[in-house]
Amino acid sequence: MSPRPPFAPAVSRHGWVQALAAVLASLVAMGVVAALGLWAAGAADLPDGAFPRVVAATVVTAVGGTIELSGNAGGLAKSNAGLTVIPLSVTLVGALVLAAGFLRPLRHRAVAGAPELAGWAARLAVLWLLALLGLAFAARQSFTLSLGEGTIGDIGDLFDVSPKVGFKTDVPLTLLFGVLWLVGVLVLALLVARGAPLPGRLLRFQESVRPAAYAMVVLLLAYVVLGIVIGLVVALVRGHRVETLAVILLGMPNLVWLALTLGLGATWTGRVQGPFGLPMPHVLDEVLRTKEVSTLNLRTLAEYDGRVWWLMVAAAVMLLAAAFLLAARSPARIRAWQHALHMAVALALTVLMICLVCRISAHYGLSVLGIGDLGGDLAGDLFLKPQVWTALGLALLWGLVTGLLGALLARPVRRRGETEKRWDG
Repeated sequence: MSPRPPFAPAVSRHGWVQALAAVLASLVAMGVVAALGLWAAGAADLPDGAFPRVVAATVVTAVGGTIELSGNAGGLAKSNAGLTVIPLSVTLVGALVLAAGFLRPLRHRAVAGAPELAGWAARLAVLWLLALLGLAFAARQSFTLSLGEGTIGDIGDLFDVSPKVGFKTDVPLTLLFGVLWLVGVLVLALLVARGAPLPGRLLRFQESVRPAAYAMVVLLLAYVVLGIVIGLVVALVRGHRVETLAVILLGMPNLVWLALTLGLGATWTGRVQGPFGLPMPHVLDEVLRTKEVSTLNLRTLAEYDGRVWWLMVAAAVMLLAAAFLLAARSPARIRAWQHALHMAVALALTVLMICLVCRISAHYGLSVLGIGDLGGDLAGDLFLKPQVWTALGLALLWGLVTGLLGALLARPVRRRGETEKRWDG
């Protein structure tokens, strides 16, 4: 009989019960954050008891799921709507809780076999899919829109127009993107956590990948914490406390990670029309609320508020700190130019992720007898998208510079594998 592999006893320590606990903890955390954020945003007043279904839809979109919007306004009219936005506060909470549950049974070990990691991840994936399937079927609802009083209301009464807007989940796409989200969280957790075990064949990559991944996660979390602190201070000084709470609980990473790319010099394009608006800060809404597509960068924002140049200062300080952390956690034999290269690649991948998850697209409208949108509060359009290649180029440049400086600043720090004081630059 062949000897039992050294990782075999550990497999039984993280089975279905532990997987169920990790999945449920993540979903409960996301549900609580989404519910509180939607309550602060006023969604608790939605008709027909729709609030729980909207919470379910928010959790679905937070993990990459797809929500389809539909409209119906009777035989003589039609309504249409579309929405693409990820509530990244909910996403971030769920990812942190799920990653903690995934790593907990694996802690205090240096190496884990690939079959063990695959089996543990498979248990999580099966339960995650079942939970996501339940959420997908729960996240569907329809609403009747009021045309109000005046001319538009009279037109509605005349033509028996009763606009309805509803949403439902695209189940196959939701399951696909939900699994991809889960895989991304688990892989990132293994890359970031220094104490997480890796298969023996992958150990040679941890010296270059793990410090960079850890530095980028710390950078993103630091921006979120800084944004929360600023938001709370502004709320205490200027009011709008409930609205600020809604932003913190639903979309704080959307705003602060956008600010990170703007601080690097990146450019976004967008437009805001109708009742749509960006919650905070107000200067974003002012720049984007034009008839034509607007350009959003430090220069255009500075025309409304010169303080936005502090975004570049904040980005420089935070990136330098991240580069120092990367170098301090790397083995001593890694040269300065290698730190710069690792920082550049890691920052470019981070900015690419931000460009993919922070874009926004929303539209709804109502037309009667095929004649355009009726306007007013019955039509609106909002979109925000990045100039990706420019952002990636700037990220590479910032990464090279701050990576080199961070390596020089980390010279006095004693690191793993350091046997002599000489520094090979």
